[in-house]
Parts: sequence; C-alpha cells; structure tokens
Amino acid sequence: MHPVKLHSRAVLRVLERLRKLCLALPDSSERLSHGEPTFFVGAKDGKGGKVFVSFVNNHHGDGIVGITFPAEPGAQAMLIEADPRRFYRPPYVGPSGWVGLRLDVDLDWDEVAEIAEESFRLVAPKRAVEQLDLPAPRNR
Repeated sequence: MHPVKLHSRAVLRVLERLRKLCLALPDSSERLSHGEPTFFVGAKDGKGGKVFVSFVNNHHGDGIVGITFPAEPGAQAMLIEADPRRFYRPPYVGPSGWVGLRLDVDLDWDEVAEIAEESFRLVAPKRAVEQLDLPAPRNR
C-alpha cells in the first residue's frame, strides 16, 4: 500500500495542526530552519533556543511529509524497528539519535502530541518543563 500523496492544501492543514500543538507548549516559538518550519523552546528575540520538532515536506526530495525530533538514546532504533513504515532515520540529524515520523502515513495526532511533548521535555530549560507540569487552571 502506498502512502497518500498530500497536496499543498493537505500539507498546510497538517502543518497548522502541528503548529497548534507545538506552540501550545511553554516558551515555544517557530521560525524557519533549513527552509522548513521548526519549533524551538527558549529562543530569545527569534534567536537561539533548542529545536524540539522540525516539519519536513519533501525536504530531501524523498516525498516525505513528516517531522523530525530529538529522542532519548536508543529510542530511534526501537521506533524504527517497531514501525518502519512511519518512523525513519532522518538525514543529517539521524546519526545524533533524532527520529523522523511520517505524517503522510497512518497519522495519529495523539501520538504526534505525545512525541512533541516528550522531545520538548528532552531539550527544554527546567523552568519551561516546570511550567508545563503546572496544574491547568480550573474554570469556575
């Protein structure tokens, strides 16, 4: 079975939903990096910070619409082995343990949200993680 080819409107819808998930995390921001929308934590005045998710859209002519993200040591091999249709070793950052997740094959937004939060926690400053862990305000 071949993955569904996403056209520009579909890709934009995927990006908008990803953007909403990532920018809901404390101290997160977005800017282009290597020509792709990339989500950072701890950036100041649009500079610096740590990448926790990068969007890819046919970035290396591979036809993949997905994300790349940092992961705990050993996670890359485990994820790819468990589901090689969706997870992959991305070029350039893959040797550093980053993982690619296709968003054009069996998309599960709960999983994407979980991955975004896990990678955020991995690279975020302590204060941002503490802010994330604060109880949600109660509506009265």
